[in-house]
Amino acid sequence: MAEEWYVDGLRFQCTQCGNCCTGPEGAVWFTEEEGRRMAEFLGLDEATFLRRHARRLTSGWSLKERKTVHGFDCVFLDRDSVPGKAVCGLYDARPTQCRTWPFWKENIESPEAWEASRRDTPCPGMGKGALVPVEAIRIQRDALS
Repeated sequence: MAEEWYVDGLRFQCTQCGNCCTGPEGAVWFTEEEGRRMAEFLGLDEATFLRRHARRLTSGWSLKERKTVHGFDCVFLDRDSVPGKAVCGLYDARPTQCRTWPFWKENIESPEAWEASRRDTPCPGMGKGALVPVEAIRIQRDALS
C-alpha cells in the first residue's frame, strides 16, 4: 500500500461555523445503534426519535434537515444558543458521519481533494489548529465503510 500523502498528519480545528452541517439538501446517515444512542441522549424512545427527527431513505436512516438562509441545516444544528457559533444539539451522541468530518475518504483522497473540500464547504478549520496524526486520520477515514 502506498504511503498516504498526509503521512505527517493534517491540521484541523473545528470553529463551530456550522458549514459542514448545512448546504444543499442531503443526508446525515446513521445506523440503528446510533439512532438508539441519539434517542437515549434526548430522553426519547426510539420510535419517537425516528418520527420526530429522522427520515427513512432508500439507503437507510438520515436525520431530518430544515431549510434556512444558510441552506439545509441538520435539525440539530443550533445557531441561536451561542452567539456567533453553530453548535450541535447532539454533539456527544452525534452519528459517525459527523464525528469523522473532515477525514472522509473523498476529502483526503489527494491534496487537491482536501483543498477543494476546505474551499467548497467552506471549512475554516481545515488546515488550521492542532496537527491530527495519521493514525487518528486513518481511524476516522475507515469508520465510514
